Amino acid sequence: MELSIDKEIIEAYGFTADNISLQQIGSGHINLTYLLSSLKDDKKYILQNINTEVFKDPFAIANNIKAVADYLKEHNPDYLFPAPVTTLNGDAMAHHNDEYWRLLPFVADTIAFDTLSEPKQAYEAAKQFGKFSRLLNQFDTSVLNDTIPGFHDLAWRYEQFTFALSKTSASLKASANHEIETALHHHFIVDYYHSYEHSKDFPNRVMHHDTKISNVLLNATTNIGVCVIDLDTLMPGKFISDLGDMMRTYLCAFSENETDLNKIKIRLPYFEATVKGYLSEMKDILTPTEKELILFSGRYMVYMQALRFLTDYLSGSIYYPITYPTQNLDRAKNQFKLLSELSENEKILQDIIEECLS
Repeated sequence: MELSIDKEIIEAYGFTADNISLQQIGSGHINLTYLLSSLKDDKKYILQNINTEVFKDPFAIANNIKAVADYLKEHNPDYLFPAPVTTLNGDAMAHHNDEYWRLLPFVADTIAFDTLSEPKQAYEAAKQFGKFSRLLNQFDTSVLNDTIPGFHDLAWRYEQFTFALSKTSASLKASANHEIETALHHHFIVDYYHSYEHSKDFPNRVMHHDTKISNVLLNATTNIGVCVIDLDTLMPGKFISDLGDMMRTYLCAFSENETDLNKIKIRLPYFEATVKGYLSEMKDILTPTEKELILFSGRYMVYMQALRFLTDYLSGSIYYPITYPTQNLDRAKNQFKLLSELSENEKILQDIIEECLS
C-alpha cells in the first residue's frame, strides 16, 4: 500500500506499511482521521492527526486526556473511555516532522451520526455527555489546561465582534447592518452571564465543549449511547457549554448553512429529549443556579455562534471556510433566527424543563 503518512508515525506504534491498511474516515473539519486495521491480528484502531493550527499545544490535549483517564480508571473502571494507545516508547503521541499523531482504540459495533433523525438519538447523546460530567463531578478541574483559550468565553467573543466592527469596510458593514444591530441588542446576554459568572453556585466542571451528535458513539443496533469521543476540547468550563451546544445543534432540523430562515424552527420533541437525557445523569448534580440557567445555556451558545459568524464576515471571512462571499453573514442570520425561536418559545421550553426537573 502507498502511505500518505510518514512511516515513522506508523512504526512508532509497532506497525509497518505492509502489515496495516488505512482508510480515511470521519466528517470532522479539524483533524485528519483514519481507520487503521492491523493485517496481523485483525485489530482496528483510529489514527488521528492533531491540527496544530487550531490546537497550538498538543501536549495540553494529551495531558488533559491522561489526567481524566487516570481518574476514571481509579474511580469508575467500568466506564468506557477511549484513551489513546501509547507508542512503543510510552508516549501519548507520535511526533515527527512537526506533526502529532495519536492512536485510539476502535469501539466495535458502534455508529456516529452526522445528523439526528429521531429524538431518541438526542436523548442518548445528551445522556452520554451528562454521564461524562457526572462521573467527573469530584475531579479537580484546576489540573486541566485550556486547549483553546477563550473557546466559549462570550465576553471575549463580543470584544472580537466590536473590534471587527470598528475595522471592517463600509460595504461589509452596510450589508450586515441588520445583523449588527441584532448583535448589539443582545449584549444583555453577556451581562446576564456576568451576573452569575463568579457565583459559588456556578462551578467549573469538566466539559467536552463540542457536543455535536457526531462526537458520541451509539450502539449500531439499538442506538443506545456508548461513550463520548473527540476529546481535544476537554477543558474546565460551565455546564452551559455542553448543554447549550446540544441545544444549538440538536433542536433544529437544519444546520447553520440553511438560508431559508422559515425552516429554522425548534423541534419540541428534540428539546425535551435533550433535556431529559442530560438531566437523567445531571439532575442530582446541578446546583440551583445551574438549574435556573438551563434554558439560558441555549441562548448563550447560539448567541456566541452568531457573533462568531458575524465577526468572521466583518473580518473578511478568514476563519470559517466559505463557498460564496456572504455565507458567514447567512450563517449569522441563521443563528439569530434560532436565538429568536428560543425567546419566542420560552414559556413552552421552560415548562418542559420544569417537568423534567420534577
